[in-house]
Amino acid sequence: MHSWSRPTVPSLPGRGPVPRVFDDSTESLVETAGVDGRIGIYVCGITPYDATHLGHASTYLAFDGIQRLWIDAGLEVDYVQNVTDVDDPLLERANATGVDWRELAASQVELFRTDMAALRVLPPRDYVAVTEVVDPIADAVRRLVDAGFGYPVDTPDARDADGQDIYFDIDAAAEHTDWHLGLESRLDAATMAAFFAERGGDPDREGKRNRLDPLLWRAAREGEPSWPSAVGEGRPGWHIECSVIALDALGPHFCVQGGGSDLVFPHHEFSAAHATALTGKRFADVHAHAGMVAYQGEKMSKSLGNLVLVSGLRASGVDPSAVRLAVLAHHYRDDWEWTDAGLAEAVARLERWRDAVARPQASDAFDHEVTLLAELRGVLSSDLDTPAALKVIDEWVAGAHPTGGLVARAVDALLGVQL
Repeated sequence: MHSWSRPTVPSLPGRGPVPRVFDDSTESLVETAGVDGRIGIYVCGITPYDATHLGHASTYLAFDGIQRLWIDAGLEVDYVQNVTDVDDPLLERANATGVDWRELAASQVELFRTDMAALRVLPPRDYVAVTEVVDPIADAVRRLVDAGFGYPVDTPDARDADGQDIYFDIDAAAEHTDWHLGLESRLDAATMAAFFAERGGDPDREGKRNRLDPLLWRAAREGEPSWPSAVGEGRPGWHIECSVIALDALGPHFCVQGGGSDLVFPHHEFSAAHATALTGKRFADVHAHAGMVAYQGEKMSKSLGNLVLVSGLRASGVDPSAVRLAVLAHHYRDDWEWTDAGLAEAVARLERWRDAVARPQASDAFDHEVTLLAELRGVLSSDLDTPAALKVIDEWVAGAHPTGGLVARAVDALLGVQL
């Protein structure tokens, strides 16, 4: 699957520091590190319906910012993202609207691409749809079963008489691997079960060994898409798809696994569990997550329908750079609320910045701009502190300093905002 066009990232003098990022598995700020000048990141992609809302945008802008810092530090970035183009929520929406699930997915993926390009988000090197890798996923499920980490459960409603759902045995994984991300020390059993049920799990399914065992493979049902495979006719579970796509594209170990904070449990916990069971190695060095975006007092979500869509803002004439600035005004790990006032402030800020960099250029501006660049790099390299970075530029603008063009290039390269 193709991604979207890559924006030009201006080159800047010198090199910035490799950023430190908050790791949710250790609850600490850690160094990110590449290998031989390269660094890998996997960010969970969309289930393609109701794309792209501001919650999506906030997440992908966060990890875009981290990539831009790696590029500024001289690293080659291997960025991988999936598309969950077959899953229960997508199929339910397709059935409710009378649209073929493949057509719905394709239209929403194209809208997402268009929105990401407008926001000047760096595209993934590998943009992979689940339907493109069903065979590798099924093979991984077979290997987990053979290794004692997967088991079948009787499935009376399977289309075929011998069809069985396959589940991951988390107790076996806990005993024989060191997958855990440390969440068990922060979430009690009742909370984990509630999150599991809310986020695609089935804690009350009969025949499972542990209530939290996640689905690896769903046997074919009447009226649902399915594929023949080494583990029977069916389709992949949610968590295993990300494990396999990341391992195939990045290898058995990479730097950052990222996504929204609602993916911490169970999705990232179990995708890491599957990968560790398959390879015997830790899935990623850093597990990083963006906060949730609210609107009208509630978390912005598809189920509630309280969505602000990037495409809708663009259609109303809002400059995508203003949308980007409105998001960057909040630290990526914070939960925050989208408001019209926040957008208006971003529009005004963008206008002030553009007026400032349009001043006549002065040859004596360079030294001051280099100092400002160092300050920008410093605040951003400490867990992507974009509110502090906006303040740095605001103070430069308010000081009516002469410009030599470096500030505009720095804002473009590090913040992704084209002035």
